[in-house]
Amino acid sequence: MDESTAVAVEADAGWATGPLLGFDTETTGLDVASDRVVTAALVLRVPGVRTEVRTWLLDPGVEIPPEATAIHGITTAHARERGHPPAEALDEIASVLTYHVRRGVPVVAYNAAFDLSLLDAELARHGLPTVPDRLGRPVGPVLDPLVIDRWQDADREGKRRLGDLCALYGVVGDGDLHSADVDALATLDVLAALLTRYPHLRATALEALHVAQAGVHRDWAASVDASPAWPCEPPSGAVPA
Repeated sequence: MDESTAVAVEADAGWATGPLLGFDTETTGLDVASDRVVTAALVLRVPGVRTEVRTWLLDPGVEIPPEATAIHGITTAHARERGHPPAEALDEIASVLTYHVRRGVPVVAYNAAFDLSLLDAELARHGLPTVPDRLGRPVGPVLDPLVIDRWQDADREGKRRLGDLCALYGVVGDGDLHSADVDALATLDVLAALLTRYPHLRATALEALHVAQAGVHRDWAASVDASPAWPCEPPSGAVPA
């Protein structure tokens, strides 16, 4: 996905026709302050026109715990042999993401507060500017199918993992989940399914959707004693490399 492929977005509620930028990471763990990115994917999609996938494999510089390998399949040995130096890859990921966001392309990330927060913490760890630093403003617009589902179907019981929503909305991908590119593609497909089930979302401006999701996440976080920050945490707690 070359930077020249980005398409400007009209400043109206026709955003659902694209382009959209899917983002996902696979990591060494679940602590955004201390864990590391192992793989990442950015997927530029213009619905019904084209989908372009770009992926990265990083050597995180630390051992990948067996429990993380069991999820995404990347071993420490494989990452060390095939992975890019983390600072180089992270800077490239952030540069591509920032390029598209500057042009109004919404970022589509499942549980965005995790992936975007971890990316910023990693950038700060390596002495690189965070995505908000590069933008000169907070990240946005962001579309998070987890938060949107929680908002539109608040009374539904049960888990809301990506796989659960794929099953609920009939999303069938071309590979197993827990690969960054497969998850990013599935996230875009779940968003499309949400827009079909809740068509009023298509007619809502991106800024209004972004603000509404922040409120939904904040209310949910208060109910479970989680961080209210969305779509990302400040990276001040990052542990040095």
